Amino acid sequence: MAQGKKHEPTQQDRDTARRLSALGVPHEDIALRLKISSDTLVKYYQEELDEGRIDANSAIAGTLFNQAKKGNTAAAIFWLKTRARWKETQSHEHSGVDGGEIRIAWADETHKT
Repeated sequence: MAQGKKHEPTQQDRDTARRLSALGVPHEDIALRLKISSDTLVKYYQEELDEGRIDANSAIAGTLFNQAKKGNTAAAIFWLKTRARWKETQSHEHSGVDGGEIRIAWADETHKT
């Protein structure tokens, strides 16, 4: 990481940045691999970083979608919760003895001795 030296991206560097971004490698590690600073990485490779992330998310989303369509219940539930904003709700109802009213009795706090 030479300071003051202008960085010239190569096609190989661009391909590496995109591939590593698609795999979820942190920007700091991609910069280390390319022997540049994180700032230089973002300056010269923002498009590759974005496209790699988008490509990976698209591939996984496609696989998840296909699994949901094939009847994978977990995939379908996950898809609906994240994409269709479905959510599970819980309702708690309280009742007294045998389903009756809840009775509240206050104890007398005064004690005779």
